[in-house]
Amino acid sequence: MNKQVELKNHQQEIFNFRLRLFIGIGFVSLLLGTLLARFVYLQVMRHDYYHTLAEKNRISIMPIVPNRGLILDRNGVVLAHNYSGYTLEITPSKVVNLQATIDDLARLVDIAPRDRKRFRKLQAESHDFETLMIRSRLSDDEVARFAAQQYRFPGVEIKARLFREYPYSDKTSHLLGYIGRINEADVDRLEENESAANYRGTDYIGKTGLEQYYEHELHGTTGIEQVEVDSAGRAVRILSRTPPVSGNTLVLSIDAKLQEIAEQAFGEYRGALVAIDPANGEVLAFVSRPGYDPSLFVDGIDADSWKTLNDSPDHPLNNRVLRGQYPSGSTIKPFMALAGLYYNIRSPSQTISDPGFYTLSGSSHHYRDWKKGGHGTVDLFKSIVISCDTYYYGLAVDLGIDNIFDFLTRFGFGKKTGIDLEGETSGLLPSQEWKMKRFRQKWYTGDTVSVGIGQGYSLLTPLQLAAATATLANDGVGYRPHLVREVRNSATLEARRLENKPTSDLKLDAAHLELVKRAMVAVTQPGGTASQASAGAPYTIAGKTGTAQVVGIKQGEKYDASKLDERHRDHAWFMAFAPAEKPRIAVVVLAENGGHGGGTAAPIARKVMDYYLLGKVPPVEPKDLPQAVQAASGVSAASGVPEVEAD
Repeated sequence: MNKQVELKNHQQEIFNFRLRLFIGIGFVSLLLGTLLARFVYLQVMRHDYYHTLAEKNRISIMPIVPNRGLILDRNGVVLAHNYSGYTLEITPSKVVNLQATIDDLARLVDIAPRDRKRFRKLQAESHDFETLMIRSRLSDDEVARFAAQQYRFPGVEIKARLFREYPYSDKTSHLLGYIGRINEADVDRLEENESAANYRGTDYIGKTGLEQYYEHELHGTTGIEQVEVDSAGRAVRILSRTPPVSGNTLVLSIDAKLQEIAEQAFGEYRGALVAIDPANGEVLAFVSRPGYDPSLFVDGIDADSWKTLNDSPDHPLNNRVLRGQYPSGSTIKPFMALAGLYYNIRSPSQTISDPGFYTLSGSSHHYRDWKKGGHGTVDLFKSIVISCDTYYYGLAVDLGIDNIFDFLTRFGFGKKTGIDLEGETSGLLPSQEWKMKRFRQKWYTGDTVSVGIGQGYSLLTPLQLAAATATLANDGVGYRPHLVREVRNSATLEARRLENKPTSDLKLDAAHLELVKRAMVAVTQPGGTASQASAGAPYTIAGKTGTAQVVGIKQGEKYDASKLDERHRDHAWFMAFAPAEKPRIAVVVLAENGGHGGGTAAPIARKVMDYYLLGKVPPVEPKDLPQAVQAASGVSAASGVPEVEAD
């Protein structure tokens, strides 16, 4: 057989080889070009961006929380300040078994059940990556014990923090308020105000009182520290530092000693006291009894303490000065008398005959006076001194609700005073429009009768009455009550005085004012309803007592305080200013369930005025003051308005 010999095509093989080579070189060149282009993009075009990212990995920006501003009284006495202490804190996301870790920590550091409850509450309100406090105010010994064992507790650390302290505790709680941990609502509000950046690293914010109202002054400016860190996140060195600016100092118009004396004067009574300088509206004392310990809220109040405060029948969380709404009782009568003179409804010499009751024209309905048998002939001056109900029943009817509403509104009744605190209520000054809106009923003349003696629908706050009393004392020129006198800049130490210009000038007739003031002076003299108030005083006091009804008395029954539960007894009012010739202080006292204003509220006001005007410190009294019990004096009133003791 013939074998065929196949010859290779060298030309074809060379061509194929070169083709594969060119394809490979092209592919490699494409890859290299892509890498080069990417390199140029990253290193040239995106250099600044990635350099910034690299610096962020290398440099950590740490916020430096500023010191919170101090709060001082008018004499420089510290009412709120900061102190340094150690806290034990846990980051839940870094802990494998949280409960076991806390149990182990409890063997080194005292962790009470309330600490655990508070921690669980904070955990429920926070994210796992946030650091939460399990114990505050550690002792040096506790810090040392934990530091020696810290390697066993990843995610647990000791931090040095500033704590807020209130030296006067419950005596200034409703005035100063408190700070608390920032929650989601606070964050939302800060973001709305575009101030969230200034709170980086800050755990606390003002929640109530002056701490809340002046948060923008007290917080300060957060500082920044640039720290170089290694790959493990450990600090290597500080690159730059912008120090924080401490919050400003608030200097109040409050006199801390006066505040303390007012608190002590209440004894076991609940109630409120406001003292104001009539010449400028500065609040000298601001007391709501009882108070509470504001430090309970700083670290997050535990459930048991909250329940105790919230369920207490004394309502210690209720700011009675701002939010307590009570019938004014007879403290409204000086203002009603001015209204009668202003509208020419009454003249100083005009008299009525008081048989002990008032009968509405065309009706057999009797509205009883507090004194059985009446006061005989009564003019305007005497009506204030003896607090004649019959006189003011008739005056209210003659004035009409529209004139009453318009005149009392000028003194600030039924409106917020605008004091520099949040949460003030406006009270209630009834009108025809209000009743129609509230009850879908028209206003009747019978509704007006009780308004004349501060009963019926009328409600006011102690602060409103204090502001009105100060305006009366200052001859109709009113100021907005305010608590802060000046703000001291922490950086420059410059003091910025907060000006308070008059908010009203009622332009009342000087003769009318003089008549009403003389009558109020006579109230505190022998024969007046508050004769005890000025006994032995080297200065003149102008005042007016009041009794605010708490529960109604059935027809045919007499009012007998001794037969009523203590909390069902009438509230006691006293409003006053002194010296009457040139007032330096206006005081309003409300003693809840205190009975007669002259026997309960007036002595409290006297102690406050004695200290402020004379520097006289009252002696310490027994803890339990006697309850002022009204004399049994009620006669049935067909109107449903019970007869009460002189007020």
